[in-house]
Amino acid sequence: MNNAMELKFRSVSENEAFARVSVAAFVSQIDPNMDELTEIKTVVSEAVTNAIIHGYEEDPNQYVYISCSLTDQTLSVLIEDEGMGIDNIDLAKEPLYTSKPELERSGMGFTIMENFMDKVEIISHPGEGTKVRMTKDFQTSKTMCN
Repeated sequence: MNNAMELKFRSVSENEAFARVSVAAFVSQIDPNMDELTEIKTVVSEAVTNAIIHGYEEDPNQYVYISCSLTDQTLSVLIEDEGMGIDNIDLAKEPLYTSKPELERSGMGFTIMENFMDKVEIISHPGEGTKVRMTKDFQTSKTMCN
């Protein structure tokens, strides 16, 4: 099975739920189990929230982009913004690190993404935005569960 979709939506917190549900609906065609679906929704939520809060500093006039593809049993998700970018990706990936401690953020977003997905790639340049590319092989996870 090969399929793809793209979304573009304003950088407002209310759209985080829309993004979660949209990607979950898209991946449902390969019949993931409930744990897998919850993990996908969680990583989408984390990446979209990062784009809105950190990338755009909650500027509603900006856009977040999501593209997804399914090839056989592998999901690829790309979530990107054209915001501030990340100065130090290694530091941003550290558990509990947050650039917005005043917002009581947990600083676990990238850690969660890396734990729930098979591969996470972060491409970011200050002033140019951030791309978070994640993949999950559902065939492997189903084999491991059996």
